[in-house]
Amino acid sequence: MIGENLSFTVRRRGTHLTMVGPDHIQSEKHVSVWGQIMAVDEFTRIMGDIQALFRSRLQIQILIALNDGTKTLAQLRDITGSSSQALIPKIRKLESSNFLVFSDYKYNPTPIGRIFTKKIQDIILFKSVIKKHNKFWDQHYTQAIPDEFFSYIGDLYNSEIITDTNTDIFNVYFNFLKIIQESEEIYILSPISSPAHIDAVLKRIKEGAYVETLVGKDLIGHLSKSPLFDKIYELASHTKSKILVLDEMPRLGLTVTNKYVSLGLFKNDGITYDTTTDLFSADPIAVSWGHTLYQHFRAKATELKYDESIVHGSPES
Repeated sequence: MIGENLSFTVRRRGTHLTMVGPDHIQSEKHVSVWGQIMAVDEFTRIMGDIQALFRSRLQIQILIALNDGTKTLAQLRDITGSSSQALIPKIRKLESSNFLVFSDYKYNPTPIGRIFTKKIQDIILFKSVIKKHNKFWDQHYTQAIPDEFFSYIGDLYNSEIITDTNTDIFNVYFNFLKIIQESEEIYILSPISSPAHIDAVLKRIKEGAYVETLVGKDLIGHLSKSPLFDKIYELASHTKSKILVLDEMPRLGLTVTNKYVSLGLFKNDGITYDTTTDLFSADPIAVSWGHTLYQHFRAKATELKYDESIVHGSPES
């Protein structure tokens, strides 16, 4: 039973799904899906179809198998580990929904089936990553990741959490060293700084690696008064490496290279950066996700120009 004043919202890429009662639609209860008004009865039927599909392991397996290319019944038996007697009724249901067709003794996904399967895979991967790293997401300020990137958090499926421990209190730092030492192109979005991190980055620049560092205006102001800034100025002004400045720094840290991605977040208070935990991956899909996120913030930054006023005073406002 749906109460007259019941409402809910599901957000996805800036869109909404909202239940509205008779105060909004006089004739009957409706649901607004991405701005499209849908009768509750129709919404309920569609939700029933979706739930029935997700309850069927075999139907999902068939769709995902076909998303990789056409398959014979024998191939589907091998992939799913099921008999023909179990598969055929499920295949018939998928055919009746226009998700697949049978041609030349092979099953082929329809255009509708391919798109629908991609959406299913997105949901499966999204849920898998949230569950796999539940503690990481639960204990950190995830709002720092823009929705359009969090929507594709499933790209981080092949990742692991690197954490400092009582027996290895520099685990995260040593992993950072490994990342930059084994990479030739290094992009760093840093909400914090330390002499050890700066020295490690300067060493890689000396060795010929391309390093691009994205920092906040407040941090660059602090660094400009540090003895280390002379080193930064000397190297960055004589190499292709760059420092870029953001007016407003996001509450996250990111190191992404031609090989790796490492994501750090602030704690739940949104104030304290957690230096003891990073999400790390060497998977090309995850690395691509990291590069896209970096470019999102880089597009808002301006390159730091080196001159005497910066080296010996404050950076330009």
